[in-house]
Formats: sequence, C-alpha cells, structure tokens
Amino acid sequence: MIHVSDRRLFIVGVPVDPATFESMLTHIETWLARRDRVYQICTVSPEFVMIAQDNPDFMRALHQADLCVADGVGLLLAARLLGRRLPERVTGSDGVPLIARRAAERGWKLFLLGAAPGVAERAAARLVADNPGLIIAGTHAGSPAPTEEDEIVARVNASGADILFVAYGAPQQDLWIARNRDRLSVAVAMGVGGTFDFIAGVVPRAPRWMRRLGLEWLYRLYRQPWRWRRMLRLPRFVWAVLTRRERPLPLAGEDRVP
Repeated sequence: MIHVSDRRLFIVGVPVDPATFESMLTHIETWLARRDRVYQICTVSPEFVMIAQDNPDFMRALHQADLCVADGVGLLLAARLLGRRLPERVTGSDGVPLIARRAAERGWKLFLLGAAPGVAERAAARLVADNPGLIIAGTHAGSPAPTEEDEIVARVNASGADILFVAYGAPQQDLWIARNRDRLSVAVAMGVGGTFDFIAGVVPRAPRWMRRLGLEWLYRLYRQPWRWRRMLRLPRFVWAVLTRRERPLPLAGEDRVP
C-alpha cells in the first residue's frame, strides 16, 4: 500500500518528501549555491500518482526528481495510514510567489515557460509588481513537443536564468524537465501546472477556506466542468491507496534530497 523510507514516503509507488514551503526554499538556496547540476522539483498530487501507474517514463521521472512535494490533500490523508504526517501541503500555486519573494531578496533570476500565449508574461508582470527588484530572465509559451526542445533549451540557457518554472501540466512538464535537465544551465527546474493562470488572474483560485479544507479540486471542477474526466482519478487513487499491498521496487535516484 504505502512504503516508508527514512526520508520519503512511497504512496502507490510514487515518492513524496516530507517537505514544507520553508524547507523547499532552503533546498533551492542550497542548490543555487552548489550550482553543480539541474535539480528538479515535482509537485505531486493524487492525479500524478494515478498517471504514473500507466506511464513508466513519468514514474521514473518522479523517482529521479530531487524533491517531490505533496500538492494534494489526498497525499496527506494517505500518509496518515502509516501513522505519520506530511507536514503540510506544498502547492506550486503558493510556492511560486514565495520563491519569487526569496528571488527578489537574493537576486535569483526566473524564467517562466509554458501556459497559453501571453499568460507567462502577465504572470511575470504580477510577480514583479508584488516583489520589487525581482529579475525575470525570460518568458515563453512554447510547447512540450520534442521538436521545440532545442530552441526552448537554447532560449532558457541564453537568458541566464537561475530557476525555471515549467507550466505544461502533468506529465508533460515533468517529462520535459527530465529529458532536458542535462543540457539546461539553470540550477533548479520546477513543474508548476496551472500556476501562471492563477497568478495572471486568468483562472481564479478557490476561496481560502476551501483551500484550507482541501476542497480546491471541487472549486476547480465547478469553474471548469470539463475537468470531470480528470477528476475520476481521485476515487481510483483512494482505491489504490486502500488496496495496494505490494511493496514498490526502488528505482535509481529515489532518495536524492540532500
């Protein structure tokens, strides 16, 4: 069902680190000081867990990521079945503004990749308005298509960015980072899903009380009813957590958080 290591939970085979927003920021600061390779952050949700069951490349990318934070209340509930607690839900939507604030203080340069044309630019403008002094090295919509990768990697590298946010949705954004991390010159790359839409005001977020209760998914379904097919993964996730008994096999890189 769920396997526990000293440093990670494995929920239906998918790694989840016991991270907080503050510990994520600490990791990022450490990695930027090292500047020895590209460190990947994944924001894992129940949807991620179920996609990974049918996508070996995505499962491998999650295992090889350096930090897998729990972006989903279902993961916190699943962890309790072990008598353990993940310290908090660490969402990309809340994490990106916090990283931007720290970036403005430290002089880190950000690149925003993905979302619909114009959205990354609007999100960047909002982040700069909220964080005077923030350096946006570049923005680009592009696509996760392999045919565009060479041009996008060259664009990101030429910008001199320190941190790359990729908003192509799961699993495309995380697979894109995994495929290209060896030739990117940024220090940190993070998949952020629909975060640019929220920051830019294109899509409203759930009221704070709904987020506190873990009901953001319900609000998104109300606002975007076309998501109902994707939401079918939620009951599948619950069933998988309750019924899976086999111990997941470890993959290379499963315990890479320093």
